[in-house]
Amino acid sequence: MMLTVDELKSIVFFENLNEKELKLLLSITRKRSFSQGEILFYEKDKAEHLTMVLEGVVKIYKIDPKNNEIVLHRFRPKSMVAEMAVFEGIPYPASAAFESDGSVLEIDFEKFKEYFLGNQDISLALFKSLTQKIKHLDNVIALNVVLDSTARVAKYICENDEALKMKNNQLAQYLHMTPETLSRILKKFTKLGFVKKEASSYQITNKEALTILFE
Repeated sequence: MMLTVDELKSIVFFENLNEKELKLLLSITRKRSFSQGEILFYEKDKAEHLTMVLEGVVKIYKIDPKNNEIVLHRFRPKSMVAEMAVFEGIPYPASAAFESDGSVLEIDFEKFKEYFLGNQDISLALFKSLTQKIKHLDNVIALNVVLDSTARVAKYICENDEALKMKNNQLAQYLHMTPETLSRILKKFTKLGFVKKEASSYQITNKEALTILFE
């Protein structure tokens, strides 16, 4: 797909680049479109490009020994994906696939490193992106190692506005529990007055009570 200087300029990472720099970036960047379910990359593929989601939702996942898919994270537009693997020169540690139709930017990393890593604004933006990934990793550890299932659900729905709008199976998959377990916990929260059922979703009615469960 054709990519324009204006599209690059609209991305926070690159908004401070001048016209000459944007044209240089454009020359080492391509835009790729994907359909729902299509693979962006597989675990152990060589990481050669900086990848940014432009449209759609990308899930990062691993397959366990029992062939179950474990979703580690979801990326939405204007997010960098797996840049740590690119910087470290290691294969991708997990696979990525589109959960909707979408598109990404792919930037030739070797040329990007040569031309742009000395730019203070870009370096700071990349640092912030990596910091966010570390914070997310902390949350993943808390959700799956430290907390029990009830606390896991409470923490996730309190910290993610879209969680209660997700389909039950999708939310359960992300929390690494069965849909039946998730349903029981949400019913318990409803009886306690922590959430209320609204059509096909839930709404938090007592966030303080939920917060007590995981703090």
